[in-house]
Parts: sequence; C-alpha cells; structure tokens
Amino acid sequence: MSQASSSADKRIAVFEKFAHPVTADILGRDPSITIDMLQLSDSDAENWQALSAAHGYQIRAARDELPDQFFANGEFMARCPNMLVVSSMGAGFDTVDLDACTAAGVIAVNQAGGNAEAVAEHALGMMLGLSKRVGEADQFMRARDGIERNAYIGNNIQGKTLGIIGLGHIGSRMAELCGTLFGMRILAYDPYLEDSDFEERGAINTTWGDLLANSDFITVHCPRTEETMNFLDARAFDQMKPSTVFINTARGGIHDEAALFAALSSGHLGAAGLDVWAVEPPSKDHPLLSLPNVMASPHTAGVTHESRHQVATYAGEQLLDIFAGRRPPRLLNPQVWPRFQERYKAIFGG
Repeated sequence: MSQASSSADKRIAVFEKFAHPVTADILGRDPSITIDMLQLSDSDAENWQALSAAHGYQIRAARDELPDQFFANGEFMARCPNMLVVSSMGAGFDTVDLDACTAAGVIAVNQAGGNAEAVAEHALGMMLGLSKRVGEADQFMRARDGIERNAYIGNNIQGKTLGIIGLGHIGSRMAELCGTLFGMRILAYDPYLEDSDFEERGAINTTWGDLLANSDFITVHCPRTEETMNFLDARAFDQMKPSTVFINTARGGIHDEAALFAALSSGHLGAAGLDVWAVEPPSKDHPLLSLPNVMASPHTAGVTHESRHQVATYAGEQLLDIFAGRRPPRLLNPQVWPRFQERYKAIFGG
C-alpha cells in the first residue's frame, strides 16, 4: 500500500491512482513526502488505518467514483485527526464538504482552470453539433436508407446570443471562443462577480430572467452547491425562448432532468447537450436519451490527455506548496489558513 517511512513523513493518501503520473513525479521532489496508494478492494479497516495517519488526501472529484464513506465530510474528519489538506483531483469538489473541512481546520483545494479548455471546447462542440443537427442525421443514416436532406436543416451560430451561467475559468473561455470565432453576443449571470469582471471577460452582466429570455444558447458553468441544485427547473425552462439550445457540462443536479425532458419533448426547447447527470453514468433507458435532439456524453467534457496532465500538475504543485508551508493558489476555504498554519507547525514544527 505504501513505501516504508518514518513517523516524521508527510503522508498523502489517494485511492487507486492519481489523475496522471505527473502528480507523483512532482511530489517526488520532496523526499519527506510519502504517498499511500490505497485500494478500494482492500478492507475498510486497512484503508481507514492509512487515512487516519494521513496529512493529505487527494480525493476523486466525481461522486460516482468513490464510496460515500470516503467523501471528505464531518464523519471522515472525525476519523482523520491528522488531516491537514483535502485536494480535489479536478475543478469540481462534489465529494468535499467545505464546512466540515473548515470546522476541522483542514484546508481544501481544487484544480480550477486545469480542464477549462477541454470543457469549453466540449460545450462548443455540442453547440455546433446540435445547431447543425449532426447527431440526428448521423443516427438516421446508421438506421435506415433514403435520408431526405431537407429534413435536417440546421442553423448557424454566427451572431446569435449565448447565455453563460457562471463566468469562471470555463465560462470565460466560452465567452472568448464564441465571441471571437462566431461574433456571438455574450450574456452572463454570475452573482459573485463585479461589473468590471464581466467587461474584462467579454460578457454583458445580465439578470437571471433576462439571460433566460434573451439567449439562443444557454450553457452552464457553475459549481453544484445547495444554492444551484435544481437551479434550472420547469419555471426556468418555461422562461427560455422557444428553440433555445441548452448545454450543461458542469454538474448533474443543477438542472431538473424531468423538467428538461418535458421542455424538449413538448417542442419548447430546441435541443440539449448533456455531459452530466443526476446519477452517473445514466441508464441507457434514461428518458432524455430517447430524444433525438439530445446529444449525450458520460461526464467526459473535461477528460482529455492535455487536461488530465494539467490538473495533475496543478495538484502536485499545490500539495508541494502546502507541505512546504506555502499558501496554495486555489484555496477553497481561505478563512481556515491561519488555523492550518498552527496545526501544521504543531505536527511538523517550524
């Protein structure tokens, strides 16, 4: 499970493997760091023994990739008294309870921005594919002969209006791509930004209602939180323009799947591109997968060779900083930093 080490080692636990081997390569620069590579196939007792001794935990970001008992929540923290940092493998942190981390004096970091290009390109690809009805035509041609070209007339996206929900790393890249390449008018809703942030990122600061009512395309790039759960419900879909194309490459649960199915099957919405699902992976019998105007992928928007290397590099560099006592750049709960420093010194000295 791990290499031999002294009691003074800085121990980092991870299940199965890092997102990319470069994380271990980076951590190898510090000989005082020991990596405990845990296996889900091992006994719970063995894994908890290692976790209770760990100072860092590199945790999987997706809920379906990890048993609930190993989520970084209050119960987990109670069993891991030496824990100093929880590091998500990706930009998302669904498996991390920030309040529980903060209460325990544990810092949490993510790898925000590491997969922004991959996700933005995926969302744009869905926009183009749905607008041109590529998927529908492809399905027809594989199923039968005699396709009628005029049955699959699509639309250009040049000059249309794009509504972006969440103007962080990914949303900003979407604004840049769509504004630059296609001359799209970019509306954005993000209550955590200042007016100047929107201007710098090439978007118009817009109210929630105006974004829904005036966008030809709507793409979701906000985190899944208590605030954003079922944020896009039947009422929100009703406010959208007829024929709106809806894209979600952020997190399942942000949109109400039943409400989206109703809006699509009624003909109110034009199409949807979905990379994320309430339950992942979704069943092949999921109602949304029965619709020809739905383009689906299994939460792979951020999974490219380049993005895996980038997020893994970010993770290794941040953990290296943290275990040298340096503040990391992607700290999710900055208010706990002073307490972390006290705990770090109590364990490692300095």
